[in-house]
Amino acid sequence: KKVLIFTLQMFFFVIYLLRKGITPDFSFCVFPASDITAEVAGYADVAKQIIDLAVFGAAQNRSYRRLADFTDTIGNRVSGSQNLELAIKYMFNALMQDGLDVHLEPVKVPHWVRGKESAEMIAPRAKSLAILGLGSSVGTPPEGIEAEVLVVQSFEELKRRSSEAMGRIVVFNQPFVSYGETVAYRAFGASEAAKVGAVATLIRSITPFSINSPHTGWQDYQDGVRRIPTACITVEDAELMWRMAQRGQKIVVRLTMEAKTLPDADSFNTVAEIRGWQHPEQVVLLSGHLDSWDVGQGAMDDGGGAMISWEALSLIKDLGLRPRRTLRTVLWTAEEQGGVGAQQYYNLHKVNMANFDLVMESDVGTFTPVALQFTGSDAARKVMEEVVKLLAPINTTKLEAHGEGTDISPWMQAGVPGASLHVADSRYFWFHHSEGDTMTVQDPGDMNLCSALWAVVSYVVADLQDMLPR
Repeated sequence: KKVLIFTLQMFFFVIYLLRKGITPDFSFCVFPASDITAEVAGYADVAKQIIDLAVFGAAQNRSYRRLADFTDTIGNRVSGSQNLELAIKYMFNALMQDGLDVHLEPVKVPHWVRGKESAEMIAPRAKSLAILGLGSSVGTPPEGIEAEVLVVQSFEELKRRSSEAMGRIVVFNQPFVSYGETVAYRAFGASEAAKVGAVATLIRSITPFSINSPHTGWQDYQDGVRRIPTACITVEDAELMWRMAQRGQKIVVRLTMEAKTLPDADSFNTVAEIRGWQHPEQVVLLSGHLDSWDVGQGAMDDGGGAMISWEALSLIKDLGLRPRRTLRTVLWTAEEQGGVGAQQYYNLHKVNMANFDLVMESDVGTFTPVALQFTGSDAARKVMEEVVKLLAPINTTKLEAHGEGTDISPWMQAGVPGASLHVADSRYFWFHHSEGDTMTVQDPGDMNLCSALWAVVSYVVADLQDMLPR
C-alpha cells in the first residue's frame, strides 16, 4: 500500500514539473528494493518438483545410466585423440535426441601421444616399476635411459643435493599434503631436476592412497630449461627406493618412453541450450569437461560433471519449464591440458560478458553433495544464500566461499559470478588420473542428488527477475 501511494505521489509530481517546463532528475531517489527473499521462496514448489523428478521420479538414476553408456561405449578421451572426437559426436547426437538446441564450437587442442613406456629397476635388484608418463613429456632415446637414481623428498632437498644430481634420474618421494600443494612436483619436477643436470624424473603419484597404481597428469616445462623425460611412479615404488637410498644402496633404473607431441588438433566445445523466453541473450552456464586422460574411463573426471550438466537441462525440459534467461550447458574440451577449450570459448564470448549471469562447473566428482561453492559480490551472495535454501529436501543448504574450476576461472577473474559443487570427495584423489577412474567409482544415488542441486540452482537463477548483481 505504501509503495502504491509513493508511486502515485511521484507520478503527479512529475506531471507538475513537466508542466512548469522542468525536466526532473531522480538520480538521488532511492526506491524500495525488491524482496529477494520472498521472490526466491516463491520457487519452493518448483524446486521440489525438480528434486522429486531427479531423486524419486522417472529421471531417477538417468544421469548414471547415461554416464555408463557413454564411458562403456567410448572409453577414455585424451585431447587430440580419435576417442575424444568420437565422444563429441556421441554427445552431440545424444543431446539432439533429447530435444535440446545443440551446436559445436571449433577449437584447437594439444595432441600429446604416450606411446609405449616402461621402467625397470636394475640394481640393487630387478623389479618392474609401474609408470605413467606425464602429459607433454618428451620421450627417451629409442634405447632408453639407464642411470643411477637420486631420491629426494622435496625441491629443497634437491637444491641441497644438487651436486649429486648430474647424470642421474631424480626420484621425487614427496609426501602427499593436499592436491593443491603436492601437485607442484608433478607440474614442475622435470624442469627443477633438469636445472641441476638430471637426465629424467620419476615422481611419486599425487595421491593419498595407492594399490600400486600410478597416476598421470599434465606437466609444464619451463622456458629455457632442457626438457627431460618425466613420468609418475606408484607410492609404493617411490617409498621402496627411498628406503633403499636411506640404507646407502646404489639404485639403477632403465626408463624407456616413446612419448611425443604432435601438431595441435581440431576439436570442439559441445554446447546445448534451453533458450530463455524473456532474455535469451542472458546466460546461466553449466559445465563439465568431456575430455579425460588416456587411462581408465574418465567416469569420475569428468564424465559425471558433464552428465549432470546435461541432466539439469533434461529435468527442466521434462517438467515443461522455461526460464527467463538461457540455460546453456557447455561440455569443454582439453581441460586436462590447462583449460584449453574453455579459454578459447572465453576469448570468443567475452565481448558479451555483461550478459553472463552465472557460470557453473562440476569437476571434483559427483559424490554426495555437501554444499554449493560461490564466488561473487556480497549482494550476489545474499541472493545465492536464499537460492540454496530451496535445497532443504536434499540437505544441501550450505553456501561456501570460492567457486572453483579451471574452465570457469577466466569468467570469475573478470567479475562474473561463479559456482561449483562441493561433494564428499575424500576418495577423489584415490582414482584421479589413474586406471581406477571407472564407473565402479560412481554411485547412482549421489548423481541424482548432484543433478537435482545443479538443476534447481541454475533454473532459479536463470528465472529471477534480475541478474545477479556484480
